[in-house]
Amino acid sequence: MHTIWKGTISFGLVNIPIKLHAATENKDVKLRNLHKDCHAPIKYERTCSECGQSVSNDDIVKAYEYTEGKYVVLDEEELESLKKEQEDKAVEIIDFVQLEEIDPIYFDRTYFVSPNEGGSKAYALLRKSLLDTGKIGLAKITIRSKENMAAIRVYGNTLVMETLHFPDEVRDVKNVPNVPEAGEFHEKELETAKTLIEHLSAKFNPEKYTDDYRIELLELIRQKVEEDEGVTKQEQTNVIDLMEALEKSIEKAKPQKTTTKRTVKKTTAKPKVTKKPTKEAK
Repeated sequence: MHTIWKGTISFGLVNIPIKLHAATENKDVKLRNLHKDCHAPIKYERTCSECGQSVSNDDIVKAYEYTEGKYVVLDEEELESLKKEQEDKAVEIIDFVQLEEIDPIYFDRTYFVSPNEGGSKAYALLRKSLLDTGKIGLAKITIRSKENMAAIRVYGNTLVMETLHFPDEVRDVKNVPNVPEAGEFHEKELETAKTLIEHLSAKFNPEKYTDDYRIELLELIRQKVEEDEGVTKQEQTNVIDLMEALEKSIEKAKPQKTTTKRTVKKTTAKPKVTKKPTKEAK
């Protein structure tokens, strides 16, 4: 599993060298923008909004717009120095709290935490302590130039770190428009609503829920690939390989206990595909 951050977690006098690994991945189907006439990919160039001139990365500087049309430029060296200063800090657990005290609106991203060299015993100590007390640790961490609050808790047999939004990053709920005050309704209406909720209540099973849009989109793409007759013999092999990859993606996205039959025509002598590992994002 790819390591995206290395550092230490400390609580009291205990220091744990750790690594962070992305716990989730984006499964969105990426679509490209093509020119309608010739089906070539569209390029997006960076141009100056004032003179229209194309600019390279070397011609771009970072700046903050402190008032409309006025900016303060920040040197790359200044930003790098500030970034290193924050990232070199250990992740120090500030408080231990109950998980139920944190509203889900604060949660951002989840990372698996593994012990780095020499950290296994302290890692196991923190894990056991959190399990026995039923608490989670609150800390601060800087990842990719952004400081975050973080919740450290146990998931299965592994520590996970959940980055949290700061309170000023959560918009004031009072600004949500058209929210009604306490409504007036008959007792029978309330009882019917409660009965419906009870009828639909179930134990949470994550395997039950699937991304139906992604499954149908992959199926649509597979059908279009299968029906394409304007390819050469050499390209046909690539099409078969792509179809196998799409079929696997569709099957993987479906619930495990599905009985849906595949409607793809079987072709003989399909080449065996060795799937290459993909790099994890973010």
